[in-house]
Amino acid sequence: MNKIKRLLLFIVISLTACSSEVSLPKLSGTAVILAFGDSLTHGNGAKADESYPAVLEGLIKRKVINAGVSGEESGPGLKRFPQLLKTHQPGLVILCHGGNDILRKRDIQRMESNLREMIKLSNSIKIPVVLLGVPKPGLFLSSADVYQEIADSEDVVFIEDLVSKVLSDKSLKSDTVHPNRDGYRVMAEKIYEVLKQRGAL
Repeated sequence: MNKIKRLLLFIVISLTACSSEVSLPKLSGTAVILAFGDSLTHGNGAKADESYPAVLEGLIKRKVINAGVSGEESGPGLKRFPQLLKTHQPGLVILCHGGNDILRKRDIQRMESNLREMIKLSNSIKIPVVLLGVPKPGLFLSSADVYQEIADSEDVVFIEDLVSKVLSDKSLKSDTVHPNRDGYRVMAEKIYEVLKQRGAL
C-alpha cells in the first residue's frame, strides 16, 4: 500500500474513529492483552504474523493473545470468554465481535446482550475493555448502531469506525469482509495510538 495513502487514511480514522473519552489504566511491562473476536481478530486474509493482534504485539512490546475464531457468533463467543479471562488474566481486552451475527441476520438484541455480558465479566474482575465497532452491510459502511449504544452505557473505550474505514478501501481488503495484511496493520496502528492516547501505554 502506498505510504502516503496509508497515512491519509490513518488521519481520517484518527479524526472519526474513537468517540469515547474513557481513560485506561497504565499497562505494566509484563501485561498480557487479550484480543477477542472472530475472523477479523483471527486474521483471515493474511498470514498469522500479519493479523492485527500480531502486529499490535510488535508495536506495544507486550504479549497479545489472538483469541479470534473464524465464523464464530457471539453466543459461542460468550461461552468461551470466561475461561480465556481465567487462563490469561489479561490487563486489557480488545473486543471485536458480532460480525457473524450481523451477516447471518441473527437476533441483534441477543448479540447485544452477549457483548454486554462479555464486558461485564471483564469489568467484574477489573479488566478494562476496548470495543471495536463492526459495520452493518450497506453501500457506505459504518459501525452498527448497537455498538455505540453498548459503549455509551457500559462506559468503555470505543473505536467506532476503524473496521468500517478499512473495509471501505479496496486496497486494504482481501475479500468483501476481511482486511488484507495492510488493512490489519492499519487496525493495529490505530489501536496502538488509542492505547497511548487513553493512558494504557
